[in-house]
Amino acid sequence: MGGQAVKVEESSWDVEVMKALGLVMVDFWAVWCGPCQMVAPIVEELATEYAGKLRVMKLNTDENPEIAGRYQVMSIPTILFFKNGQVVEKLVGARPKRQFKEVIDSLLTQPSPTA
Repeated sequence: MGGQAVKVEESSWDVEVMKALGLVMVDFWAVWCGPCQMVAPIVEELATEYAGKLRVMKLNTDENPEIAGRYQVMSIPTILFFKNGQVVEKLVGARPKRQFKEVIDSLLTQPSPTA
């Protein structure tokens, strides 16, 4: 599995994100959000480029408000990076692809936090 962003929802959250090994990037978005639509192709490109190194997930905040609330997602797009079920980085708002790559490359070189 790899090469594309995978939809995640409350029912699959624990398995797909909290118990996942390695780095997981979650794009919190909504259909009506213009900046989210701008970021969407970048998220897909990153999923392809980092296939095998990074799991890329997309969470629709309108369909999963509990999870968005749990992580204090107040504005979208918000991109959260998880390692071993812990948030290790947060990006809010539309960003250029270069900024995403800098964060991902940095996180991939860091040792994983211990739970």
